Amino acid sequence: MPPMLWLLLNFAAPALGFYFSISCPSGKQCQQALLSGNDILLYCNSSGAHWYYLFTQGKKGRLASLTNISNMEIMPEGSLLIKDPSPSQTGLYHCWNKNGRQVVQYEIDFQDISTLHVTHKDLGQRPLQNETLPLGSKELIFTRWEPWQDCNRCKEPGERKRLGYCYIEEPLKEAMPCWLYLGEMLVWSSRLRPELQVEACHVRCTNNTQLRVDYVIFDNFRLDEETEFVWLDCPLGSMYRPVYWHANDTPLTWESQLSGRDFTTFLDPSTGGRQLQVFQPAIYKCFVQQELVAQFNPATSPETLEAQWRENDAQWREARKALPGRADSVLKGLKLVLLVGTVLVLLGALLKFIRPSPGKRSKQVLMVK
Repeated sequence: MPPMLWLLLNFAAPALGFYFSISCPSGKQCQQALLSGNDILLYCNSSGAHWYYLFTQGKKGRLASLTNISNMEIMPEGSLLIKDPSPSQTGLYHCWNKNGRQVVQYEIDFQDISTLHVTHKDLGQRPLQNETLPLGSKELIFTRWEPWQDCNRCKEPGERKRLGYCYIEEPLKEAMPCWLYLGEMLVWSSRLRPELQVEACHVRCTNNTQLRVDYVIFDNFRLDEETEFVWLDCPLGSMYRPVYWHANDTPLTWESQLSGRDFTTFLDPSTGGRQLQVFQPAIYKCFVQQELVAQFNPATSPETLEAQWRENDAQWREARKALPGRADSVLKGLKLVLLVGTVLVLLGALLKFIRPSPGKRSKQVLMVK
């Protein structure tokens, strides 16, 4: 994507100030599986809060103050914004207030988005099956599914998605997200991966939109000359929200992509469709939670500009050729109007002399030379 377009997109989302967040009751400890590569806000309602972390993968350590980590930012109200989290940042996150008391604690498993298993229910594609982890204690690997997200369209046929996270369960013990359970253990299994499932949906429109934002227009995107494609990024789009795209008012669907029928665009599964790879110019629109948030207009190529110039030049020359004939017609019309006007004036004068006004008697003579 051209640098200027990336710059505009990077400014758009922070300006709108809208991040997907998770929360935990004050004074409690909450465990949550999430996906790497997708921004998240860990809620902590404590102005002037301090955050401490302990990454559970790799060498053992202890809680450290959250400073100088480039993709993390403490917000003014105390929450922690983590942009593009990596699997290595799986661990414990503690929020302390300015008086040194713990407000909330999160145990977060950022599961590797690059291993995401994607299926479409209406294509008969099956999710992952349960397996046993080869550790000797009959640990069960399974997918814990989140609720279905809202349909990405209303009134018209749409699609909805749900996320599934990898969990491990020991007999008679509570299940845990896979990498919080494994910690420092180096275990490989093709079953250790998160999932994304999609299905068709059709719902009525309601007024319960949660965004209520004006949409943004991005002009002049171009395909890269070497790769012959460009990535478009939908502001406010997220793996955790319903997103869909139009190309010249034609819906782009997961079903078309996963069935292999559409090769002109590519919805990026790792972003939940927030990013769209396009291979031909068109007017692309993206919607988040059924609301239009952005439109991307293609740049006009030099060849198209030259063709438009030639067409305009030809029309101008044709107009010049037709100008003399049109001028003669206009002149004749003006002469006819003047003649008719003169005749009407003379007739009016003649009637004035022949029929004097009522109540007046005078001698009037019409002299014709």
